[in-house]
Amino acid sequence: MGLYAEVRQIMSESTVKILLIEDNLAEARLLDEVLKGFGLDRFQLTWVKRLGEGLTKLEEEDFDVILLDLTLPDSQGLASLPPLMSQAPTVPIVVLTNTNDDALAIEAVRCGAQDFLVKRLVNVDVLVRSLQYAIERKRAAVALREANEALEMQVQERTAELKKAQELNQLKSEFVSMLSHDFRNPLTTILASAGLLQDGNGTLSEERKRAICERIRAASYNMAHLLDEVLLIGRADSGKLECQPTLLDLESFCRQLLEELQLGADQKNLSLGFVSQDRLAKVALDDRLLRHILLNLLTNAMKYSPEGGMVRLELKMHQSAVTFRVEDRGIGISEEELDKIFNPFYRARNVGRISGNGLGLAMVKRCVEAHRGEIEVESEKGVGTTFTVVLPTLIR
Repeated sequence: MGLYAEVRQIMSESTVKILLIEDNLAEARLLDEVLKGFGLDRFQLTWVKRLGEGLTKLEEEDFDVILLDLTLPDSQGLASLPPLMSQAPTVPIVVLTNTNDDALAIEAVRCGAQDFLVKRLVNVDVLVRSLQYAIERKRAAVALREANEALEMQVQERTAELKKAQELNQLKSEFVSMLSHDFRNPLTTILASAGLLQDGNGTLSEERKRAICERIRAASYNMAHLLDEVLLIGRADSGKLECQPTLLDLESFCRQLLEELQLGADQKNLSLGFVSQDRLAKVALDDRLLRHILLNLLTNAMKYSPEGGMVRLELKMHQSAVTFRVEDRGIGISEEELDKIFNPFYRARNVGRISGNGLGLAMVKRCVEAHRGEIEVESEKGVGTTFTVVLPTLIR
Protein backbone atom coordinates (compact mmCIF):
# COMPACT_ATOMS: atom_id res chain seq x y z
CA MET A 1 0.00 0.00 0.00
CA GLY A 2 1.40 3.44 -0.97
CA LEU A 3 1.87 6.20 1.56
CA TYR A 4 -0.96 8.25 0.05
CA ALA A 5 -3.40 5.37 0.31
CA GLU A 6 -2.16 4.45 3.83
CA VAL A 7 -2.73 7.99 5.10
CA ARG A 8 -6.15 8.06 3.45
CA GLN A 9 -7.09 4.77 5.15
CA ILE A 10 -5.89 5.87 8.61
CA MET A 11 -7.59 9.26 8.46
CA SER A 12 -10.82 7.78 7.13
CA GLU A 13 -11.14 5.32 10.01
CA SER A 14 -12.46 8.01 12.33
CA THR A 15 -13.37 11.68 12.28
CA VAL A 16 -10.30 13.91 12.34
CA LYS A 17 -11.13 17.13 14.14
CA ILE A 18 -8.98 20.05 13.00
CA LEU A 19 -8.85 23.48 14.61
CA LEU A 20 -7.71 26.11 12.10
CA ILE A 21 -6.56 29.42 13.63
CA GLU A 22 -6.29 31.73 10.60
CA ASP A 23 -7.44 35.35 10.20
CA ASN A 24 -7.47 35.29 6.37
CA LEU A 25 -10.81 34.10 4.97
CA ALA A 26 -9.42 33.26 1.53
CA GLU A 27 -6.63 31.08 2.91
CA ALA A 28 -9.02 29.35 5.31
CA ARG A 29 -11.32 28.47 2.38
CA LEU A 30 -8.35 27.26 0.38
CA LEU A 31 -7.28 24.87 3.12
CA ASP A 32 -10.84 23.64 3.40
CA GLU A 33 -10.94 22.95 -0.35
CA VAL A 34 -7.59 21.17 -0.19
CA LEU A 35 -8.88 18.77 2.47
CA LYS A 36 -12.13 18.20 0.57
CA GLY A 37 -10.09 17.50 -2.54
CA PHE A 38 -8.39 14.67 -0.69
CA GLY A 39 -11.72 12.91 -0.71
CA LEU A 40 -12.24 12.65 3.03
CA ASP A 41 -15.80 12.93 4.27
CA ARG A 42 -15.02 12.18 7.91
CA PHE A 43 -12.88 15.19 8.85
CA GLN A 44 -14.26 18.20 10.70
CA LEU A 45 -12.67 21.63 10.28
CA THR A 46 -13.36 24.35 12.86
CA TRP A 47 -12.15 27.80 11.83
CA VAL A 48 -11.44 30.74 14.17
CA LYS A 49 -9.74 34.05 13.39
CA ARG A 50 -7.95 34.82 16.65
CA LEU A 51 -5.73 33.03 19.15
CA GLY A 52 -8.13 33.87 21.99
CA GLU A 53 -11.00 32.24 20.09
CA GLY A 54 -8.84 29.17 19.52
CA LEU A 55 -8.05 28.86 23.21
CA THR A 56 -11.76 29.08 23.98
CA LYS A 57 -12.56 26.35 21.45
CA LEU A 58 -9.89 24.11 22.98
CA GLU A 59 -11.58 24.61 26.33
CA GLU A 60 -14.93 23.58 24.90
CA GLU A 61 -13.97 20.73 22.54
CA ASP A 62 -11.35 18.08 21.88
CA PHE A 63 -9.32 18.32 18.65
CA ASP A 64 -6.91 15.97 16.92
CA VAL A 65 -4.66 18.66 15.43
CA ILE A 66 -4.23 22.44 15.28
CA LEU A 67 -3.34 24.40 12.12
CA LEU A 68 -1.84 27.67 13.34
CA ASP A 69 -1.15 30.81 11.31
CA LEU A 70 1.76 32.78 12.80
CA THR A 71 0.28 36.18 11.91
CA LEU A 72 -2.87 36.82 13.96
CA PRO A 73 -4.59 39.99 15.15
CA ASP A 74 -3.99 39.13 18.82
CA SER A 75 -0.68 37.24 18.55
CA GLN A 76 2.43 37.33 16.40
CA GLY A 77 4.97 34.68 15.50
CA LEU A 78 5.90 31.81 17.78
CA ALA A 79 4.35 33.59 20.81
CA SER A 80 1.11 31.74 19.95
CA LEU A 81 2.63 28.34 20.72
CA PRO A 82 3.03 28.45 24.56
CA PRO A 83 -0.62 29.32 25.38
CA LEU A 84 -1.90 26.66 22.95
CA MET A 85 0.44 24.01 24.37
CA SER A 86 -0.56 24.98 27.89
CA GLN A 87 -4.27 24.78 27.05
CA ALA A 88 -4.02 21.51 25.06
CA PRO A 89 -0.67 19.81 25.78
CA THR A 90 -1.55 16.58 23.93
CA VAL A 91 -2.80 18.19 20.70
CA PRO A 92 -0.22 18.47 17.88
CA ILE A 93 0.34 21.85 16.21
CA VAL A 94 1.21 22.44 12.54
CA VAL A 95 2.47 25.96 11.91
CA LEU A 96 1.39 27.84 8.76
CA THR A 97 3.36 30.79 7.39
CA ASN A 98 3.92 32.76 4.22
CA THR A 99 7.68 32.75 4.74
CA ASN A 100 9.89 29.89 3.58
CA ASP A 101 12.36 30.37 6.44
CA ASP A 102 14.35 27.32 7.58
CA ALA A 103 15.55 29.03 10.77
CA LEU A 104 11.97 29.91 11.71
CA ALA A 105 10.87 26.35 10.94
CA ILE A 106 13.57 24.87 13.19
CA GLU A 107 12.73 27.32 15.97
CA ALA A 108 9.01 26.45 15.69
CA VAL A 109 9.76 22.76 16.14
CA ARG A 110 12.06 23.55 19.07
CA CYS A 111 9.22 25.52 20.65
CA GLY A 112 6.84 22.55 20.42
CA ALA A 113 5.29 22.54 16.93
CA GLN A 114 5.14 19.18 15.17
CA ASP A 115 5.52 20.56 11.64
CA PHE A 116 6.00 23.74 9.62
CA LEU A 117 4.22 24.47 6.31
CA VAL A 118 4.62 27.31 3.81
CA LYS A 119 1.14 28.21 2.62
CA ARG A 120 1.97 28.74 -1.06
CA LEU A 121 3.61 25.30 -1.20
CA VAL A 122 0.70 23.43 0.38
CA ASN A 123 -1.08 20.85 -1.75
CA VAL A 124 -3.21 17.84 -0.92
CA ASP A 125 -0.35 15.42 -0.34
CA VAL A 126 1.74 17.87 1.68
CA LEU A 127 -1.11 18.94 3.93
CA VAL A 128 -2.54 15.48 4.61
CA ARG A 129 0.86 13.94 5.25
CA SER A 130 1.80 16.82 7.53
CA LEU A 131 -1.39 16.41 9.53
CA GLN A 132 -0.99 12.67 9.84
CA TYR A 133 2.71 12.89 10.74
CA ALA A 134 1.98 15.62 13.29
CA ILE A 135 -0.65 13.46 14.96
CA GLU A 136 1.63 10.42 15.06
CA ARG A 137 4.64 12.42 16.31
CA LYS A 138 2.56 13.94 19.06
CA ARG A 139 1.17 10.57 20.05
CA ALA A 140 4.71 9.19 20.20
CA ALA A 141 5.89 12.19 22.23
CA VAL A 142 2.99 11.90 24.66
CA ALA A 143 3.55 8.13 25.00
CA LEU A 144 7.26 8.73 25.61
CA ARG A 145 6.52 11.42 28.20
CA GLU A 146 4.01 9.18 29.97
CA ALA A 147 6.50 6.32 29.93
CA ASN A 148 9.17 8.62 31.36
CA GLU A 149 6.77 9.85 34.04
CA ALA A 150 5.84 6.26 34.92
CA LEU A 151 9.53 5.33 35.04
CA GLU A 152 10.30 8.35 37.21
CA MET A 153 7.46 7.38 39.53
CA GLN A 154 8.83 3.84 39.75
CA VAL A 155 12.30 5.22 40.50
CA GLN A 156 10.84 7.43 43.25
CA GLU A 157 8.92 4.50 44.70
CA ARG A 158 11.98 2.24 44.61
CA THR A 159 14.09 5.01 46.12
CA ALA A 160 11.55 5.46 48.91
CA GLU A 161 11.49 1.70 49.49
CA LEU A 162 15.29 1.61 49.58
CA LYS A 163 15.39 4.53 52.00
CA LYS A 164 12.79 2.83 54.17
CA ALA A 165 14.79 -0.40 54.08
CA GLN A 166 17.95 1.49 55.04
CA GLU A 167 16.11 3.20 57.89
CA LEU A 168 14.73 -0.17 58.98
CA ASN A 169 18.21 -1.70 58.95
CA GLN A 170 19.50 1.26 60.94
CA LEU A 171 16.61 0.85 63.36
CA LYS A 172 17.35 -2.86 63.72
CA SER A 173 21.01 -2.08 64.35
CA GLU A 174 20.08 0.50 66.99
CA PHE A 175 17.60 -1.94 68.50
CA VAL A 176 20.19 -4.72 68.81
CA SER A 177 22.71 -2.28 70.26
CA MET A 178 20.18 -0.85 72.72
CA LEU A 179 18.84 -4.24 73.71
CA SER A 180 22.29 -5.73 74.30
CA HIS A 181 23.29 -2.67 76.35
CA ASP A 182 20.12 -2.58 78.44
CA PHE A 183 20.17 -6.31 79.04
CA ARG A 184 23.83 -6.34 79.95
CA ASN A 185 23.38 -4.09 82.99
CA PRO A 186 20.74 -6.15 84.84
CA LEU A 187 22.34 -9.39 83.66
CA THR A 188 25.69 -8.29 85.09
CA THR A 189 23.92 -7.47 88.35
CA ILE A 190 22.30 -10.91 88.46
CA LEU A 191 25.56 -12.73 87.69
CA ALA A 192 27.55 -10.73 90.23
CA SER A 193 24.90 -11.17 92.91
CA ALA A 194 24.66 -14.90 92.23
CA GLY A 195 28.44 -15.09 92.54
CA LEU A 196 28.32 -13.34 95.91
CA LEU A 197 25.74 -15.83 97.15
CA GLN A 198 27.81 -18.75 95.93
CA ASP A 199 31.17 -17.52 97.24
CA GLY A 200 29.79 -16.30 100.52
CA ASN A 201 27.83 -19.43 101.33
CA GLY A 202 27.86 -19.87 105.09
CA THR A 203 29.47 -16.48 105.81
CA LEU A 204 26.75 -14.04 104.71
CA SER A 205 24.25 -12.73 107.20
CA GLU A 206 20.54 -13.17 106.54
CA GLU A 207 20.18 -9.42 106.02
CA ARG A 208 22.96 -9.45 103.44
CA LYS A 209 21.39 -12.41 101.65
CA ARG A 210 18.03 -10.64 101.51
CA ALA A 211 19.68 -7.53 100.06
CA ILE A 212 21.41 -9.57 97.36
CA CYS A 213 18.21 -11.45 96.53
CA GLU A 214 16.33 -8.16 96.29
CA ARG A 215 18.96 -6.88 93.87
CA ILE A 216 18.53 -10.01 91.72
CA ARG A 217 14.76 -9.64 91.83
CA ALA A 218 14.93 -5.95 90.74
CA ALA A 219 17.34 -6.74 87.90
CA SER A 220 15.10 -9.59 86.70
CA TYR A 221 12.09 -7.29 86.82
CA ASN A 222 13.93 -4.71 84.68
CA MET A 223 14.76 -7.36 82.08
CA ALA A 224 11.18 -8.64 82.01
CA HIS A 225 9.86 -5.08 81.70
CA LEU A 226 12.16 -4.36 78.78
CA LEU A 227 11.08 -7.55 77.01
CA ASP A 228 7.45 -6.65 77.62
CA GLU A 229 7.95 -3.24 75.99
CA VAL A 230 9.72 -4.70 72.97
CA LEU A 231 7.08 -7.40 72.44
CA LEU A 232 4.23 -4.92 72.84
CA ILE A 233 5.65 -2.56 70.21
CA GLY A 234 6.26 -5.53 67.93
CA ARG A 235 2.62 -6.60 68.22
CA ALA A 236 1.45 -3.04 67.60
CA ASP A 237 3.58 -2.65 64.45
CA SER A 238 2.28 -5.96 63.09
CA GLY A 239 -1.35 -4.99 63.81
CA LYS A 240 -1.78 -7.60 66.54
CA LEU A 241 -2.18 -5.27 69.52
CA GLU A 242 -5.87 -5.50 70.38
CA CYS A 243 -7.85 -3.49 72.90
CA GLN A 244 -9.89 -5.73 75.23
CA PRO A 245 -11.98 -3.42 77.43
CA THR A 246 -13.30 -4.37 80.85
CA LEU A 247 -15.20 -2.31 83.41
CA LEU A 248 -12.79 -0.29 85.56
CA ASP A 249 -13.09 1.86 88.64
CA LEU A 250 -10.65 4.49 87.36
CA GLU A 251 -10.16 6.33 90.65
CA SER A 252 -9.11 3.12 92.44
CA PHE A 253 -7.02 2.12 89.44
CA CYS A 254 -5.11 5.42 89.44
CA ARG A 255 -4.63 5.52 93.21
CA GLN A 256 -3.21 1.99 93.17
CA LEU A 257 -0.67 2.97 90.49
CA LEU A 258 0.42 5.97 92.51
CA GLU A 259 0.86 3.79 95.60
CA GLU A 260 3.13 1.48 93.61
CA LEU A 261 5.23 4.48 92.62
CA GLN A 262 5.35 6.07 96.07
CA LEU A 263 8.57 4.36 97.14
CA GLY A 264 10.41 5.72 94.10
CA ALA A 265 8.91 9.14 94.74
CA ASP A 266 10.09 9.09 98.36
CA GLN A 267 13.65 8.35 97.24
CA LYS A 268 13.67 11.64 95.28
CA ASN A 269 11.49 13.49 97.77
CA LEU A 270 8.83 13.94 95.08
CA SER A 271 5.19 14.82 95.73
CA LEU A 272 2.66 12.67 93.85
CA GLY A 273 -0.66 14.43 93.41
CA PHE A 274 -3.96 13.07 92.18
CA VAL A 275 -6.98 15.12 91.11
CA SER A 276 -10.30 13.61 89.99
CA GLN A 277 -14.02 14.25 89.98
CA ASP A 278 -16.27 12.93 92.73
CA ARG A 279 -18.16 9.66 92.26
CA LEU A 280 -16.73 8.58 88.94
CA ALA A 281 -18.71 6.01 87.00
CA LYS A 282 -17.12 2.76 85.93
CA VAL A 283 -15.85 2.79 82.36
CA ALA A 284 -14.80 0.17 79.79
CA LEU A 285 -11.06 0.34 79.04
CA ASP A 286 -8.27 -2.19 78.59
CA ASP A 287 -6.66 -2.24 82.04
CA ARG A 288 -3.42 -3.80 80.73
CA LEU A 289 -2.89 -1.14 78.07
CA LEU A 290 -4.00 1.65 80.39
CA ARG A 291 -1.47 0.48 82.96
CA HIS A 292 1.29 0.70 80.33
CA ILE A 293 0.18 4.22 79.40
CA LEU A 294 -0.02 5.69 82.89
CA LEU A 295 2.97 3.88 84.38
CA ASN A 296 5.25 5.03 81.57
CA LEU A 297 4.03 8.62 81.72
CA LEU A 298 4.26 8.78 85.52
CA THR A 299 7.67 7.10 85.79
CA ASN A 300 9.01 9.40 83.06
CA ALA A 301 7.65 12.42 84.92
CA MET A 302 9.35 11.23 88.10
CA LYS A 303 12.59 10.37 86.32
CA TYR A 304 12.96 13.81 84.73
CA SER A 305 11.78 15.81 87.76
CA PRO A 306 14.30 17.42 90.14
CA GLU A 307 14.67 16.46 93.80
CA GLY A 308 11.72 17.80 95.78
CA GLY A 309 9.60 18.31 92.67
CA MET A 310 5.96 17.47 92.03
CA VAL A 311 4.18 15.09 89.65
CA ARG A 312 0.43 15.33 89.24
CA LEU A 313 -2.11 12.96 87.67
CA GLU A 314 -5.47 14.47 86.74
CA LEU A 315 -8.51 12.42 85.73
CA LYS A 316 -11.60 13.85 84.02
CA MET A 317 -14.69 12.05 82.77
CA HIS A 318 -16.67 13.18 79.75
CA GLN A 319 -19.82 11.85 78.13
CA SER A 320 -18.00 9.52 75.72
CA ALA A 321 -14.33 9.79 76.71
CA VAL A 322 -11.98 10.03 79.65
CA THR A 323 -8.97 12.37 79.89
CA PHE A 324 -5.73 11.72 81.79
CA ARG A 325 -3.21 14.51 82.32
CA VAL A 326 0.27 13.81 83.68
CA GLU A 327 2.10 16.99 84.63
CA ASP A 328 5.62 17.57 85.93
CA ARG A 329 8.00 20.47 86.57
CA GLY A 330 11.04 18.69 85.21
CA ILE A 331 13.67 19.31 82.54
CA GLY A 332 11.12 19.70 79.72
CA ILE A 333 11.47 18.99 75.98
CA SER A 334 12.57 21.43 73.29
CA GLU A 335 9.97 22.41 70.71
CA GLU A 336 11.90 20.95 67.78
CA GLU A 337 11.99 17.52 69.46
CA LEU A 338 8.31 17.24 70.40
CA ASP A 339 7.36 15.48 67.15
CA LYS A 340 10.14 12.88 67.59
CA ILE A 341 9.67 11.72 71.16
CA PHE A 342 7.17 9.00 70.24
CA ASN A 343 9.63 7.35 67.82
CA PRO A 344 11.12 4.08 69.11
CA PHE A 345 14.58 4.50 70.71
CA TYR A 346 14.47 8.32 70.45
CA ARG A 347 15.67 10.21 73.51
CA ALA A 348 15.77 13.97 73.88
CA ARG A 349 19.18 15.59 73.80
CA ASN A 350 18.89 17.12 77.27
CA VAL A 351 18.36 13.86 79.19
CA GLY A 352 22.07 13.64 80.00
CA ARG A 353 22.96 10.50 81.95
CA ILE A 354 19.40 9.73 83.03
CA SER A 355 18.85 6.06 82.14
CA GLY A 356 16.31 4.97 79.55
CA ASN A 357 15.91 3.05 76.31
CA GLY A 358 13.58 5.30 74.32
CA LEU A 359 10.80 2.71 74.12
CA GLY A 360 8.43 3.98 76.81
CA LEU A 361 6.70 6.79 74.90
CA ALA A 362 6.63 4.73 71.71
CA MET A 363 4.77 2.06 73.63
CA VAL A 364 2.43 4.65 75.18
CA LYS A 365 1.47 5.92 71.71
CA ARG A 366 0.75 2.38 70.48
CA CYS A 367 -1.44 1.67 73.51
CA VAL A 368 -3.34 4.94 72.99
CA GLU A 369 -3.85 4.11 69.31
CA ALA A 370 -5.13 0.64 70.23
CA HIS A 371 -7.84 2.44 72.23
CA ARG A 372 -8.50 4.70 69.19
CA GLY A 373 -7.53 7.58 71.44
CA GLU A 374 -5.27 10.60 71.14
CA ILE A 375 -2.19 11.82 72.97
CA GLU A 376 -0.78 15.35 73.04
CA VAL A 377 2.24 16.86 74.73
CA GLU A 378 3.00 20.38 75.84
CA SER A 379 6.45 21.17 77.11
CA GLU A 380 8.96 23.91 77.67
CA LYS A 381 12.60 23.22 78.22
CA GLY A 382 13.55 23.82 81.83
CA VAL A 383 9.93 24.42 82.88
CA GLY A 384 8.09 21.09 82.64
CA THR A 385 5.95 18.78 80.55
CA THR A 386 2.27 17.84 80.39
CA PHE A 387 0.97 14.78 78.55
CA THR A 388 -2.76 14.65 77.80
CA VAL A 389 -4.36 11.32 76.85
CA VAL A 390 -7.98 11.15 75.68
CA LEU A 391 -9.50 7.67 75.40
CA PRO A 392 -13.03 7.02 74.08
CA THR A 393 -14.95 4.78 76.45
CA LEU A 394 -18.29 3.25 77.33
CA ILE A 395 -19.63 4.72 80.60
CA ARG A 396 -21.62 2.26 82.72
